[in-house]
Amino acid sequence: RRLSFSYPRSIVKPLTLSPLELQSSTLVGRGGEREALELRVRAVEEENQALRRELSRPPRSPSARLPSGGHHANQSRTHSEEGTGDSEGQKAAVVRNGSDCVQQPAVDKCETIHVAIVCAGYNASRDVVTLVKSVLFHRRNPLHFHFITDSIAQHILSSLFHTWMVPAVKVNFYDADELKSEVSWIPNKHYSGIYGLMKLVLTKTLPSDLQRVIVLDTDITFATDIAELWAVFHKFRGQQVLGLVENQSDWYLGNLWKNHRPWPALGRGFNTGVILLLLDRLRKLRWEQMWRLTAERELMSMLSTSLADQDIFNAVIKQNPFLVHQLPCFWNVQLSDHTRSEKCYKDVSDLKVIHWNSPKKLRVKNKHVEFFRNLYLTFLEYDGNLLRRELFGCPSETDHNSENLQKTLSELDEDDPCYEFRRERFTVHRTHLYFLHYEYEAASDNTDVTLVAQLSMDRLQMLEAICKHWEGPISLALYLSDAEAQQFLRYAQGSDVLMSRGNVGYHIVYKEGQFYPVNLLRNVAMQQVNTPYMFLSDIDFLPMYGLYEYLRKSVVQLDMANAKKALVVPAFETLRYRLSYPKSKAELLSQLDMGTLFTFRYHVWTKGHAPTNFAKWRTATTAYRVQWEADFEPYVMVRRDSPEYDRRFVGFGWNKVAHIMELDAQEFEFVVLPNAYMIHMPHAPSFDITKFRSNKQYRICLKTLKEEFQQNMSRRYGFAALKYMTAENNS
Repeated sequence: RRLSFSYPRSIVKPLTLSPLELQSSTLVGRGGEREALELRVRAVEEENQALRRELSRPPRSPSARLPSGGHHANQSRTHSEEGTGDSEGQKAAVVRNGSDCVQQPAVDKCETIHVAIVCAGYNASRDVVTLVKSVLFHRRNPLHFHFITDSIAQHILSSLFHTWMVPAVKVNFYDADELKSEVSWIPNKHYSGIYGLMKLVLTKTLPSDLQRVIVLDTDITFATDIAELWAVFHKFRGQQVLGLVENQSDWYLGNLWKNHRPWPALGRGFNTGVILLLLDRLRKLRWEQMWRLTAERELMSMLSTSLADQDIFNAVIKQNPFLVHQLPCFWNVQLSDHTRSEKCYKDVSDLKVIHWNSPKKLRVKNKHVEFFRNLYLTFLEYDGNLLRRELFGCPSETDHNSENLQKTLSELDEDDPCYEFRRERFTVHRTHLYFLHYEYEAASDNTDVTLVAQLSMDRLQMLEAICKHWEGPISLALYLSDAEAQQFLRYAQGSDVLMSRGNVGYHIVYKEGQFYPVNLLRNVAMQQVNTPYMFLSDIDFLPMYGLYEYLRKSVVQLDMANAKKALVVPAFETLRYRLSYPKSKAELLSQLDMGTLFTFRYHVWTKGHAPTNFAKWRTATTAYRVQWEADFEPYVMVRRDSPEYDRRFVGFGWNKVAHIMELDAQEFEFVVLPNAYMIHMPHAPSFDITKFRSNKQYRICLKTLKEEFQQNMSRRYGFAALKYMTAENNS
């Protein structure tokens, strides 16, 4: 099964590489060294850019012509390849023998480069993004990614690439579950599990007409254009079908510890984190049969693999050395604990691919580890929106969704004072679903409910408190930059409360534009709900203890499955940062009477919650129905298939009001729960509410959007929607 899509051209954006500000805890006491490394990163990138500019100019004479796209970065450097017996970096840039013949470009300007990656699970789906960023940053060619994924990674990555919209990038997905039977018979002790064996079956998995592919591990970072690596295929001779870098540890020499018995390998063996595969020749050599026979024979004595596919590749190569084209070590500088990678290069500026092939990743020991860490973190926190660069001169495949989007945007009036508001509705925000591990299956009794909320970095401190108050599943959309997403990751991984919860889905929506896209965020969180019901809340509210179970019981008592109901949870607020949270309704009423608590927004926006009828709620023992009124915006529990929020409302104002109006128009019944409550916790005002209060044009545009929304309601719901117009006029 294959799924694919491609991305069209998009607006060109300037691309700059700026070393990030590293966490002070990482580099305490190393200020001077860090500064030097940051200067090195800048210098390398400036040199690369200068070389790219030089190579983009027409050649002065045939003898001066360089291979286009093949080795355009790092060409002016002298590569010291001590220990490799190779100097391909220099050879590739030279037209030898003084011949009058002009060397053909190694990689055509518009040639598509194919990259295959096995990626399964939540963590690998997050890690692979750094690899993709580093490839996109340096690339000058169209790319076609082939992802072998489980259902989790496919869901995450398909959404990410669909919303990333990078020009001249195509993506295919291949179902790893369908391939498990091909390799599940091989016992494997490596932490990558069964997915660590799937590179063996790429000849069978990838399209039969695909002739060559670069295969990468997810823990790779590129420091140069991947086209340089693609160009190496032209150097394969005879029956060479595999391009590999020598293993940089003593693993296959068998001398790491007493009684260490590795799989057979040629000398030091080869590392399979980076592989060039000539698929067409491999198929002719009956690769499937070759590796299977080798594996079966070796497993009789070895019993299992220790390094997954790498052991089997090396055992095949031991028998058939002619299959390998050895790559210079800079194409796979390995940073695991036992590697001797420093011996294979002279200067870090020579390096092209860094391989973090250790479970400890950034904590490995190497004399240049700070440089490597800097390079890695630069791409980790790099703004992915800047990678939506156009490839000039290379036609992109037509994408009708993008064409329709461009047509819609072109129809907007740029002179309209509310143009930015209108444009925001159509902005495609790059979205990474399930940024952290998620593990939850909805209860089988069809009463399960997910809390839905959205937040930005300034509300992060609410997460632990909400998790303590709500034990059920949670779906959160976080509006963050790439750098903030990494700060959030560190925060979450350092929190025992958050790490103990597998049922919280964190979905990153990356920042773009000048408005906080509040309703888009809510919709993203709603779309990932996998329970029959959802409680639509906000991040600055703490639900009462036990609300999760109370709502589930209410589903049965109020027959939610067979009626269109929105269950209202009454909202209160406190002005105290430290509140003794009421454990019962009686305790809440006591605090209400003492002035510790108030009904929500009673002093600034009474209309928002007045229809809840707090006076009635005080003595109510059974659920009661209330009528919609203008500006009503309660917090409700509804079925998962309820309407989404209207995206035209951004920032502050009318975002929830419009949604409640939509529920009413679709004839939802508003039912207030007698023993439910939630409390708003105090915080500094958001940037958007400040803009609303201080900017007259902001308020004018919001009023305009509100009127347009009401007109749309009238068109969609006819005569029944007239009440929204008249109610507004009378309020």
